[in-house]
Amino acid sequence: MLQAVGLPRACLNDQEMKISADAVRQLLEDSAAQAQVENFGLRLAEKRLLSNLGPLALIVREGPTARKALEALVKYIRLHNEALNPRVEEEHGMVTVRPELRLERPVPARQAVELSLGVVGQALRTFLGDSWRPRAVCFAHGAPRDLSVHRRIFGSRVEFGRDFTGMVCNAEDLEQPVPHSDQLMAKYVRQYLDALLINRELSMSDRVRELLWLRVPSGTYSLEAMAKQLGVSGRTIERHLKQDGTSFSALLNQVRAEMVGQYVEAAGRPLYVIAELMGFSALSAFSRWFRDEFGCSPSEWRATAGQRRRAASESRLSG
Repeated sequence: MLQAVGLPRACLNDQEMKISADAVRQLLEDSAAQAQVENFGLRLAEKRLLSNLGPLALIVREGPTARKALEALVKYIRLHNEALNPRVEEEHGMVTVRPELRLERPVPARQAVELSLGVVGQALRTFLGDSWRPRAVCFAHGAPRDLSVHRRIFGSRVEFGRDFTGMVCNAEDLEQPVPHSDQLMAKYVRQYLDALLINRELSMSDRVRELLWLRVPSGTYSLEAMAKQLGVSGRTIERHLKQDGTSFSALLNQVRAEMVGQYVEAAGRPLYVIAELMGFSALSAFSRWFRDEFGCSPSEWRATAGQRRRAASESRLSG
């Protein structure tokens, strides 16, 4: 299976080896299919420890509060996994953690998404206690046949087919102090990680991509809106993007391509709703864009995904 997705066998033993995030995502999907386990990624998350994050685990563990630990995880996670860029939003006493997976192609990523959100949930439970559960956990993809693992890890408020993927927590929960945190150790680890980040400062294109991931579903993704949030002019953004070898329209198209898979895969979501979420004024415009990008219509792509699920189900029944 490693060979099939282009990963070297040595990556199983070398934790410092850089490997393709897209290959890992495909391996997770293949593993779920072969094992006939819909919640494969979530089961992996349940077994993950903070130590799996390497040096990053030190700064996360030494945060004085759960909020500071979460902020450290969000700030430094790209040193551990460049394809994962979680976002934290706070409003009306609620904190929402949204994973962002940067993949090369808009392909099914259910297992990777659930693994990422499950790891965040497990990390928070490390600081807040085994009995802690988020207010709600939302997934853009459809529900599995068996919800027992999702409810064991996240609690009873797990929703599917939503307009976003994320974990919603009470802000006051995150203010709980982390027992036995060592601020002196945290200071030294932070200096080390900050030094590593200096060489990985986000470019303008990276910053615009992050904002597009947050703003496309809400329809507030214009160049003017980006400029206002970044505190610069639209011309400044365009100049920097040109220096990075890209443009605003190219980044918008890229983000749409990365996001659309999780929405189309959910069979219960009407295509015209997905068109609106992607910022298209009409279903016909969305369908033309989808075909130009992926060589088939959204309904054809969805039907193919449905055939794969039915084949896996039939295989399970015959076994």
